[in-house]
Amino acid sequence: MIRATLADRAEVEGFLRHHLQIAMFPLANLHRHGMAGGHPRAMAFWLRKAGGAITDIAAITEAGFLFPVCPTHPWAELRDAMRGSPVAAILGEAGQVTSLRAVLGLDSAAGHVTTEPQYDLTLADLVMPETDGLTLRPLADAPRDLVIGWRRAYLLETMLAQETNVDATAIRDIDSYLAADSHRVLFDGDTPVAMTGFNAVLPDAVQVGGVYTPPGSRSRGLARRAVALHLAQARATGVTRAILFAATASASKAYAAIGFRRIGTFAIVLHAKPQVVHG
Repeated sequence: MIRATLADRAEVEGFLRHHLQIAMFPLANLHRHGMAGGHPRAMAFWLRKAGGAITDIAAITEAGFLFPVCPTHPWAELRDAMRGSPVAAILGEAGQVTSLRAVLGLDSAAGHVTTEPQYDLTLADLVMPETDGLTLRPLADAPRDLVIGWRRAYLLETMLAQETNVDATAIRDIDSYLAADSHRVLFDGDTPVAMTGFNAVLPDAVQVGGVYTPPGSRSRGLARRAVALHLAQARATGVTRAILFAATASASKAYAAIGFRRIGTFAIVLHAKPQVVHG
């Protein structure tokens, strides 16, 4: 595999769009942060070509988050290309992630590993639930301490916090959501009852992430209502497709109720410390 240059950007983007269901993270990072570096989410790419066309891409952020989009599984070539590179996380289609971890020698690295069902929705098929009395508002409309607490609880429930100071992670996440205007809060009258958001955004597609309902408000269908309202807002701006992966069986049921259909399984591997590929 060879390292992509800025001249390859259009071809890289075209390939990733063809595999949008597993490429939302690298595509959104490329769209927002580019390939020139200087940001933790700036992208670099390794390419495999056959007959002059890209067959596989391994995308990695400056912070070491690796996203395999490799239909032909060129793992030995990728291992050789990445030798000496630090990998903080691997995210992608579950089968690819499992195989890649083994070839890179990272399958026993300490950290968090989970697989989740993945879903897709064409927004023309969005099923809107009843939302009487509920409104979706910008994240800034909710008390800051409240949403930080919700984010902290989410990180602990999903075990996605890899840092010792979960409070600091929650604060950093909420600040980034406010800066990006990526998340919303569902209100029942004047009371905040749930949070939803997009963790990857393109002009025509979004990936839902960070959905949270506090325990006292659960079993009322609030999460699916929050997600549906947010997707309706996105649809009004020209977004036509949504992707997500579900952390729980109840979340899967909620997403199916508003039209999402399962398309596969997504894996998330977060290393406790970045791991260097030795090959």
